[in-house]
Amino acid sequence: MSTALAVRSSTESKNITVILQKNDLFEELVALTDRIRQRAFGFFQNRGASRGNDLEDWFKAESELLQQVPVEMSETDEAYTVRAEVPGFDAKNLTVRAGQNSICIHGKKEQKKDKETEYTEVSSQEFCRCIDLPLAIDPNKVSAHLDNGVLKLDLQKVAPAKKLEAKAA
Repeated sequence: MSTALAVRSSTESKNITVILQKNDLFEELVALTDRIRQRAFGFFQNRGASRGNDLEDWFKAESELLQQVPVEMSETDEAYTVRAEVPGFDAKNLTVRAGQNSICIHGKKEQKKDKETEYTEVSSQEFCRCIDLPLAIDPNKVSAHLDNGVLKLDLQKVAPAKKLEAKAA
């Protein structure tokens, strides 16, 4: 089940896809891990297949393929607010997955190469940031706003069940 949320933007209004179930998140993370693995293996081969730098190769591949996304989270009694810096990403490049106790922000841009370009370095065109939340939220009440490269998510907490006290007659 997916719902597109309206995005308030300083320039134009677009949609960020908010997915309420995380069934396909696992497949996306497996594919992302596979791309990192392939790039790390390329570093290994370029070194002449010498062993001993596996972790260094992995981190180098990860830093080339994934962009770091700083986040800031604040909380009130009713909601969480998450701000993520996603400069260069449009609303159409962003997907937010809302679960009951977590939120995942995924951004991916297609990198276009000119036919005349002879050499280019790999640049970060993708990120995935998952945040575990201390208390449950209502995935149906997530709002997303993108303004000047800052994604703001408002996450409504699930209302705690009211305690009923038994009164003696």
